[in-house]
Amino acid sequence: MNIPQYMADVGARARAASRRLAAASTADKNAALEAIAAALEADRGPLMDANVRDLEAGRAKGLDAALLDRLELTAQRIDTMLEGLGQVTSLPDPIGGIFDLSYRPSGIQVGRMRVPLGVVGIIYESRPNVTADAAALCLKSGNATVLRGGSEAFHSNQAIAGAIHRGLEAAGLPADAVQVLDTTDRAAVGAMITMPEAIDVIIPRGGKGLIERISRDARVPVIKHLDGNCHVYVDGDADLEKAIQVAFNAKTQRYGTCNTMETLLVAEDVAQPVLGELGPMLQEKGVELRGCATTCRLVAGTTTATEEDWDTEYLAPILAIRVVKDLGEAIDHINRHGSAHTDTIVTENYSHARRFLREVDSSSVMVNASTRFADGFEYGLGAEIGISTDKFHARGPVGLEGLTSVKFVVLGDGHIRR
Repeated sequence: MNIPQYMADVGARARAASRRLAAASTADKNAALEAIAAALEADRGPLMDANVRDLEAGRAKGLDAALLDRLELTAQRIDTMLEGLGQVTSLPDPIGGIFDLSYRPSGIQVGRMRVPLGVVGIIYESRPNVTADAAALCLKSGNATVLRGGSEAFHSNQAIAGAIHRGLEAAGLPADAVQVLDTTDRAAVGAMITMPEAIDVIIPRGGKGLIERISRDARVPVIKHLDGNCHVYVDGDADLEKAIQVAFNAKTQRYGTCNTMETLLVAEDVAQPVLGELGPMLQEKGVELRGCATTCRLVAGTTTATEEDWDTEYLAPILAIRVVKDLGEAIDHINRHGSAHTDTIVTENYSHARRFLREVDSSSVMVNASTRFADGFEYGLGAEIGISTDKFHARGPVGLEGLTSVKFVVLGDGHIRR
């Protein structure tokens, strides 16, 4: 395959489709989403078969447990994918909405209108559900999208793409509005990130190496996050039963996700009762504990943490634990070692909660809730296109609004400037 020629053709078709989508009505976009969901429901069997092929190939290649977990499409995950499509369908259409409209002294009215970004390129690894999530969000926000999934999910992604194309065509929208690259050649990634004439923004979802490469080499704006080094801080004024349940869930509900807790911080006033109960619970679950000197003393079997541990996103059953003096020391640790993804405080002290929300500089900051809630679906966005830890153009889970831009609109009645 001639990759430059192939990608130029993909880009040109995406640009043409984006102009049709920008003019599509809400009813047409919703009809397409409903048709896509129906096609995916009808294709459950073939989709599961395609995913089995990918899983078998992944095991043969020696993919680790975390990657295989991300790759797998269970019946429940397909249900969640379909529910996400339904949620996106029910969400208000942001396109064309005019806000901040006000009269100026000259008599004109000035406001801003939400518009699509244009063509969104998404590069992702493992999770085939991203194909449906990305298609839904881009479609509802009036954007065409070019998707490049990982080679390990090739068959699953192509199966999902087939259902998406049938849904688009059934609703009278161009199939080119969602293009899933049918090549695993890595040169396609290099082409995508250097095509500003065809692609308006790149969203990478994958390992740190992939995202660093794209951030370094891209000529197209990038919405990204590098790490999910998430923290739970158990305050001295925490409800201890609540704290233990939140921390246990944040680490063990799933290991291979970017919103999984990687470091637990515990105020010294409650370290003994919290770690005395939580430590054995985690170890019984198979979690390796790496801690500070106080943690090692309180929880038998804990190995000594290194400086590197405080900065590491494990994506595995490994947890770093540090006992801190107070809230201030916890905030300092998070802002120094965290990745600006998601951080939680467990406390019954209103003032401490307010200070944590104000001073922790992350894209999601929580009180008395597991970090595992940092997710577009859980936030009511229907699904997410990714999570951004940058401060521009979007931050946190990127849903419909994050896939739009604005333009100024001016309403006059023959007004001239004097």
